[in-house]
Amino acid sequence: MTSPLAQFLALHGADQATVDQALSLAEPLELPTRHVLINQGELATQAYFLIDGLCHACYITADGKTISKDFFWEQDLLIGFESLLTEEGSPYLLETLSPCLIQALPAELILRWRDDMPALYIALAERQLLFREQKEQFMRLYSPVRRYALFTDSVGELATHITTPQLASFLNLSLSQLDSLQRHLAASGK
Repeated sequence: MTSPLAQFLALHGADQATVDQALSLAEPLELPTRHVLINQGELATQAYFLIDGLCHACYITADGKTISKDFFWEQDLLIGFESLLTEEGSPYLLETLSPCLIQALPAELILRWRDDMPALYIALAERQLLFREQKEQFMRLYSPVRRYALFTDSVGELATHITTPQLASFLNLSLSQLDSLQRHLAASGK
């Protein structure tokens, strides 16, 4: 049986030698809830392939406020491209929100793919870009009710690991707006 990471890499254009190299360097991690993978300000030294579970990226402001950036779940490759490309600290914190099975890959491997496997590197970068574009459309084109429905449907049962403040922040709603929306949906049976 082929590993999920091998399938993911092959799907994105990796040849067998590249897949084998990645698998030989991949460090399997079984992590608990609320495990920090990258601290904000820390240089990203690894990329993470999420086999199972839920992860959360968030910004922490100077006054300690947490602003949700993204959520990641099964079959996501978490690459801090900004930190990787600028060689500066990560602009956000990345943590697990549920128990997770992850394969960690050295960040240098991702950078090597830029020269050795440009098609794979471009496919991964394009995937990140597509996600950013889709998130912008999601935030700008849909009503709060529609954003809530789309997001909770996409994460399914993993939504139970997301706190109300995290969800409100991600959907760009205040806590009272999210509470009102949830009460309205509950009353209407949706």
